[in-house]
This record gives sequence, structure tokens and C-alpha cells, in this order.
Amino acid sequence: MIFTMLMLIVSRGGTFVPVPFINKEIVAQIISRGALFGFFDILSGGAFKSFTIFALGVVPYINSSIIMSLLAIAIPKLEQMQKEGEDGRKKIAQFTRYGTVILGSIQAFGIALYLRNQGAMTDPSAFNMFIVIITLVAGTSFLMWLGEQITDKGIGNGISLLIFINIVSRYPSMGVTIGELVKAGTSNWVEVILLIIFIVLTIAAVVTMDMAERRIPVQYAKKVVGRKMYGGQSTHIPINVNSSSVIAIIFAMSIMQFPETIANFFPNAAWTKVFAAGGWFSTSSWWYLAVYFLLVIFFTWFYTGITFNTKEMADNMKKYGGFIPGIRPGKPTTDYVQRILNRITLIGGIFAGIIALTPYLLDKFTGLKNLYFGGTSILIVVGVALETAKQLEAQMTMRHYQGFLK
Repeated sequence: MIFTMLMLIVSRGGTFVPVPFINKEIVAQIISRGALFGFFDILSGGAFKSFTIFALGVVPYINSSIIMSLLAIAIPKLEQMQKEGEDGRKKIAQFTRYGTVILGSIQAFGIALYLRNQGAMTDPSAFNMFIVIITLVAGTSFLMWLGEQITDKGIGNGISLLIFINIVSRYPSMGVTIGELVKAGTSNWVEVILLIIFIVLTIAAVVTMDMAERRIPVQYAKKVVGRKMYGGQSTHIPINVNSSSVIAIIFAMSIMQFPETIANFFPNAAWTKVFAAGGWFSTSSWWYLAVYFLLVIFFTWFYTGITFNTKEMADNMKKYGGFIPGIRPGKPTTDYVQRILNRITLIGGIFAGIIALTPYLLDKFTGLKNLYFGGTSILIVVGVALETAKQLEAQMTMRHYQGFLK
């Protein structure tokens, strides 16, 4: 735990080291135009708004991990690597690191080009752009290394803990912003009280959905080997309602950001106006919100479908003499579990979509502007807190057994 705390302090220290040749005031104005950049600022713990060396955060690593998970399903060789044990996982982790550098370079180039077009660079030369890009990529690579060190030598779940500490670090400044909005007359105390009630209800809903699961009963047939009897016990297959958690939201957000990133390369083109402020597909338009909501549902279904292989599960169950009461082994079991999975995924996808839209709706219908606070950050914080608590309990149990054995 001491090692983890030290690494988290190092990660927070990097959010105060500025990237050269960047005007922070103009960057802050750009962030205030839309909730998308504001959400990235929350994930980076304020590093994006201050445009420090950790401005990209660990988003490129998350995207690379998701892409590798998808490729492992589509490419048999990668799927075989996953089943090879520790050596296979090390190779996939190495590919993920390479993907992080590639995706980080693309994202850093797009952001640097966008800032130059917006006049946020004090000296927009090619060499200075290269310095900005290489600084951002190096910062992301260092954060990736920090996360892996926490996972190996700390309490685990390193990348998630980095995101957790970044989000929590923004809460005090959000409180100050709310106070300033009330003082300026932009908002009022009624909206603040309603926001607090909304936060409490959202936390309760996230905890409920994160721990909710559909249990499919499984019965194993009795088998006599020599004088011993095996099997005959009853168990269940747990299907988590919110199994994709925040991954679907981040992946949908990356897809929604892609057209705007491409538009940054062609600032004078007529078609780029649809993504600008006031355009029919800007972050504040209903078309954008509708497509975003549907993408979250789709990626919730898609990610759950590729990570939960119903056919393989049914085959393994049949191999060891297991069956679902009232359902024949084999294909009927696969179809039955798939139907349940589709229904559960739809519920989880709708919940994740509502959570993802909350910062946009708060910005659109209340006086609490530019907070970029919503259920997505709560979803991440609560999920990581629950997972970290489970890991600490597991480590304490292991230490207890080790002491008992000694």
C-alpha cells in the first residue's frame, strides 16, 4: 500500500509539469466549449486543462487494451496466445504497449494540430509541434509504466487506480466552481441541492447495477469412479448486469471523437462545420446525444458478447457432465444462455447510456455549466473502489492463511 501511494503521488506530480509552447488560457476556453474535452480533463485529473505532460492520461492505453481484446476474438493466433498462460499474456501486454504508443501518437498529433489551428501555440513551428507531440506520448507511456508497476508491486489494478485518483482530485475544484456559479447568479442553491440528491441516487444505482447478477442454475450429474462418487452438486453461472462497466462508454466516446479529430486536419473545409459549435452534429445537438446513446448500448452488447463465449461455456459444461435443469446440453444450452445474455446486456446498455448522457444533460438544462460531472465518473470511481476493496480483502485473507500455516 505504501508503494501504491508513492506511485499515485508521482502520477499527481506530473499533472503540474506544463507542456512547452502552449497557452493554457486558450486551452481552458476550448475545453469550456464542449463536454467531450471536459470529460478528458476529468480522466486526466485536470492535466488536460493545464496541458501538462500527462494531458492524454491513460486513454490511449485503455483504447489499445480494448482493441487487443477485440482482435483476440477475431485473430486465432492472438486467441491462442491468451490460452498459452503467462508467456502468452506477456506477449499480448507487449502488443498493447506498442498500440498505446501508436494511438497516443495519433491522438497527440491531432490535438497539437487542433491547438495550432485555434491559436493556442505560442510558436506554431513544425519543430515545436514535434516537441509537444513527443512530450504527450512520453507522458502517456510513463503513466502506462506507473500503472503496470502498481499492478505488479502494489495492491493491483494500477491503470484503474490512476483514473480513480485523477477523478477524485477534481472534486474539490468542482465544488469551488459550483460556489462561483451560485455567487455569479448563473445557478441557485435549489439546483445545487438537486445535484447532491442526484449524486447520491446515482451512487446507489451504480453500486446496485455493479453488484447485480443473473444466476443460471447448473446441475452436475453423479459419476462413480471406483468406490468414490463425483459430481451431483448444484451451482450457478453468474452473469453480471453491468459486465462491460465503463469500457463501452469510453469506446463509444472514442468513436464519437473520431470525426471531430479528422475535422481538425481540414479546418477550412465546408463539411467540418457540422461538428463545430452550433452544428447539427456538435456535442450539444440531439443527433449527437442519440447516436452516442445507441453506440453505448451497441458496445455494451458487443463487448459482453465477445468476452462471454456462450458456445465454449456450453461445451465445457457438457464435457464435465453439467446441465441446466430443463435445457438439453449442447446447442439448446448455448441458445438459452445467449437469450438471457442479450436481455441482461440490453438492461446494462440502457443504464450505461443514461449514465453517459448525464454530463451533457446537466450542461444543457441546468445553470451548472462546464462541470462535466456526471454518472460516468461516478461509475468509474465506484467500480474501482469496489474492485480495490475486494483485492485488499483477498490479500488480507492470503496473509491470514500464511500466518496460520507458519
